[in-house]
This record gives sequence, C-alpha cells and structure tokens, in this order.
Amino acid sequence: MNKLYVGNLSPLVTVEDLKELFGEKKLPGAEQVLLKSGYAFVDFPDQNWAIKAIETLSGQVELHGKVLEVDYSVPKKLRSRKIQIRNIPPHLQWEVSQSVSQSVPVTTDTETAVVNATYSTKEEAKVAIEKLTGQPFEGYSFRVSYILDMDAAPPLPAPRMRRGRRSSRDQDGPQPGPSGGFGGPRPKQHDFPLRMLVPTQFVGAIIGKEGQTIKNVTKQTQSKVDIHRKENVGAAGKPITIHATPEGCSSACRMILDIMQKEANETKEEEEIPLKILAHNSLVGRLIGKEGRNLKKIEEETGTKITISSLQDITICNPERTITVKGSMEACCKAEGEVMRKLRDAYENDIAAVNQQTNLIPGLNLNALGIFSTGLSVLPPATGPRGAHPGPFLVSTLHTTQSPEQEVVYLLIPTQAVGALIGKKGQHIKQLARFAGASIKIAPAENPGVTERMVMITGPPAAQFKAQGRIFGKLKEENFFTAKDEVKLETHIKVPSNAAGRVIGKGGKTVNELQNLTSAEVIVPRDQTPDENDEVFVKISGHFFASQSAQRKIREIIQQVKQQEQKHQQQGAPSMHHSK
Repeated sequence: MNKLYVGNLSPLVTVEDLKELFGEKKLPGAEQVLLKSGYAFVDFPDQNWAIKAIETLSGQVELHGKVLEVDYSVPKKLRSRKIQIRNIPPHLQWEVSQSVSQSVPVTTDTETAVVNATYSTKEEAKVAIEKLTGQPFEGYSFRVSYILDMDAAPPLPAPRMRRGRRSSRDQDGPQPGPSGGFGGPRPKQHDFPLRMLVPTQFVGAIIGKEGQTIKNVTKQTQSKVDIHRKENVGAAGKPITIHATPEGCSSACRMILDIMQKEANETKEEEEIPLKILAHNSLVGRLIGKEGRNLKKIEEETGTKITISSLQDITICNPERTITVKGSMEACCKAEGEVMRKLRDAYENDIAAVNQQTNLIPGLNLNALGIFSTGLSVLPPATGPRGAHPGPFLVSTLHTTQSPEQEVVYLLIPTQAVGALIGKKGQHIKQLARFAGASIKIAPAENPGVTERMVMITGPPAAQFKAQGRIFGKLKEENFFTAKDEVKLETHIKVPSNAAGRVIGKGGKTVNELQNLTSAEVIVPRDQTPDENDEVFVKISGHFFASQSAQRKIREIIQQVKQQEQKHQQQGAPSMHHSK
C-alpha cells in the first residue's frame, strides 16, 4: 500500500518538479515516479510515508496552478472490502461494527488516528466510503480511501488440463507471482525471500527445544523460515531463508537477531553480532549504486557500516554475495529494510523486463536455463505434477528429434570489460563455457585503440541464450553500465546471402516489423560482399531480451528459406529424371 496516485497535474509538471515538491514537504525522495499525461504514480518507502504524503499533499498543495489530488493507487478490480479511514480524532475509541470483519489500527506519525477496516461485503465497504468521506466529527473530517484487497481479483478461468495432469490447486502452496501465470490481472507481489547467513553456533538457539523457538517466529511473523542446516557442512555460517511479506521478513529478521544476541550474552561472547544478508550478484550492483551512492545513503540514514563480499568469492554454482551490516540491533534492522527494498526493486525490474519480452520466445523457460538467481523464480513454475522439474528450453521452429543446429553469434563488448569476462587465469570464461555448453572465444584486437572487442559464441539456441545472458549480466554487475542504464550491445549473426532480402522485406517492411516487435535495432548493411560460404552479416542492437527475440525471428526466416529451397529441389528432381 505504498504506491500513490497523484492526479490533476498540469501538462507543465515534470518528474523533477514532483521530487522537489516532496523535498519541500519533507517527504522521502521517491525513486520510482511514473509520470503520465495529467497524473503520476509514486512509490513511497512504507505505508506511514504514504499516509503522510496523502495528508500533506491532497487538496493542500498547488503545482503549476492546479491543486493536487493524492490517494492510494488501487485498480478498480481490487476496490472491494478494504478501506482506510484517516483523520480520526486521536482520543476516539474506534468501535467495530457488526459489518466490519476486521479492524486494524495503523501506527503513524500523524496526530490523528488511522484505521484499516475490512468489511464483510463489497457493498458495505462502498456505503461506508460514501457515508464517511468528509463526515465532520468533533472538529475533524474523516478521509477515506480504498486500499488493496488482494482477495478481490476475480479468479482466472481454469486452464485446459492435459490428461493425467493435476490442476493448479494441487500444487504445493501459493506460487510466486500473479496466479495462473505471468502477466495475469492480479498484481500480487512476487515472492522475494530474505536470505540471512547466521553463525553456525547460534543455529540450535534459533531452532529451540523441539523446534519451539522457530515455530514461535513463524507464527508471530506469518512467515515460512527454512534453516539450511545440511548446506556447507563445517562452514562458519548457515543460510536461513525467510518467505513472507516485506514486513514479515523484517519482523522475523529482528526476532532472529534478538535470539542470537541473547544467546551471545548467555555464553559471554562480547563481540557484536553483525547482520549478514545473502543477495544474488546480479542485484548487488543496483544496491551499491553509481559510485556507491545508494549504499552510502543507507549507511548515513541508518547509522550502520555496510560491506559486501568480493566478486572473487562467487562462482556460477554459488552466485550470491554476502552483505554485512554492522551497528546496533535497531540500526541493523532499519538497514535491512532499506537494503531489501533496493534488492526487491531491482528484482521486480528484472521480472518486468522478462514479462515484456518473454512472449516473443515461444516455450522459453528461464528457470530451467538458470541464468537468474538460484532459489528465486523469475517466472512461476509451469503447471504440472507435484515436484515436476521445469521443462527444457524449446523454440517452436526447432522442435525436432534431431540435435539442435550449432549457431555462431558475434557479440561486441567494451574493450575494458574483456578482463572481467575472462577472469583470473581464464577461470570465469571457462566456467561460463561449461555452464552454457558453448564455445566462447574473444577475437584479438585489430589495433591498440579499439573501443570494442568481438566475442564469438558457438552453440545451440539454449547455449546461446545462457552464454549471452551471462555476458550481459556480467557487464551490469561490473558497473560497465550505470545503475539506471540498460545493457545494450551489438550482435552480429551471419545469414545466407539469398535470405538477406527476406530479412529486409519489400520496401523494408519485414525489418521494420521485426524492430517494432522485438524493440531491437536490426540493420542489414547494403553492398556487402558475401564470404566464402555465401553469407552476409546482420547487425542487431538492443538489450538482452530484445536481441534474443530478434535473433530467433531472423533464424526463423532463414529456416523458412531453407525449407523452401529443399521443397523446390525435391519438386525439381522427378522432372529431371523424366527428361532423361
């Protein structure tokens, strides 16, 4: 409930105007501001700041000659039984009526009281809003808004099930992401667990006698806590995974830190116990920020010292880095909230990119490919028998019983990134080649002043996807691109010279459609001289998913040309035989 709708905006208003206004009103700097024509969506750190923003700005502030309207951003489908009542006199005892099934007071910094109420029916909630909005009481005027009711979304029609497959309700527990698959109408937050690393000597205390302590933590915080005791046998630390809402994760983290501190006091260990958070390397760059600004800001605001483990410590099998937070328990808990918020934002942005492009690559299963975080689902698992492993990577046009055709792709990377890609003694590039199942070679520089180097990747489609995905990710992790910039690289693929015209299309129609569909820039340089194999280059520029989509579409065109040639040859063979 932290996303707000800011309406009645003048066409002159810019994102900078809104951020400046938030600063003047002593509201936190909103990093996510989505400005549309006449309105904007703004993300605040938590519900308290969202309430303060509504109270401070809505109907109170004029910007470029227009009075702002500010309220929670709640889609119509989710306006159901839950409402928030604000500006309640602080001394008033809020009496729960029979129609209210749940009433939860909200702790805020405002002088007046705030209550979140859940009504028995949608109609009763609507009547309450109509009657209470603006209702004067002891010199106060109630303010009422709908808040997100995640149970309000209509269920999606059940997908047709193949014979022998179980329905989705037979799956183990709730799946991350919108129900029924990616991009559904239900905007449920994706499950992003908090991963902690705790000293091995405290694991017993966290579990407690007969598991009572950990059961108490899960019950109080409404979370699922997994302690991976069998991982890293003999290691000094054990990972703990907490699945819950952001608030639930923070509460469980606080309780676990408290348990460890009490155990340390009893065993007379005087050293302060730091908070250690595990995060996938692909997200860490955005946590650090350009020139370390994001991390410095969190340290300053929370009074903590934060360090991150070296890149040298990660491997393809274990791509997590350790974020160590030192300070008082209160400061560490505050820092945990800020660190996890940054990591969640980065993760949600990655998922949005997947959502935007994945439909262009039929049958794609990112979880099976493993180019994203271990333990984190990028897409919900495909419906299937309980415990079934995600299916392999398939492209519909290559769905044959034959082994996949070897493809060669030439990827241009910044010259200064070559060392990071190769790694110490070539370790990283060797690991990458093994992981992807591809041959990866870096061509020598044509002259000392070149700004780009060519990486030649040879392998089937799945290997290409893995290898290129890792290279794009590596450049982001190593900060060769800023936190706000997308990694966009140029890729070259060879096509038969007789297929180049088909890629371009009549009057450039095909290449234009290709660019619109994939969001990549596709160029077929004219006046190319075909090589010894009668092939010419096609250049593709764009972010990872755009580039992949364009590559697959171009490969489809090549396949169609080859099939037509084979068909003509087969038709021509009998006539030649007859002429003899």
